[in-house]
Amino acid sequence: MPSKTILIVDDELSILVPLQFLMEKEGYVAKLAQSGKEAIEKIHDIRPDLILLDIMLPDLDGYEIYQMIRNRREWESIRVIFLTAKNRDADIAKGLAMGADAYVTKPFSNTELMEKIRKLIGPGER
Repeated sequence: MPSKTILIVDDELSILVPLQFLMEKEGYVAKLAQSGKEAIEKIHDIRPDLILLDIMLPDLDGYEIYQMIRNRREWESIRVIFLTAKNRDADIAKGLAMGADAYVTKPFSNTELMEKIRKLIGPGER
């Protein structure tokens, strides 16, 4: 069975690089995108199993990207976790109301994040 792919979408390398390391250590294939436009291109090219999606990005925001994913029938099976500094109750409620699979606020616990990922797409390849 091929390794599961996780697309990490964030404009800060200080978040992308450690997350990529963590995902690979856990046995997943990690791909990175630093903008909304790049994220949509990568989703189209690699069809990830799960996306860790920041909300505050330089071009499209995470909510817009999420809507684009959900509007494409062929992307229905992709799981999405909002991973963001937007931690107000209203932001969390909006993200979950849109249908995101989970909403994790920064700073986050790696253990908690990995539990959510494993619950959504299963364990990585060891």
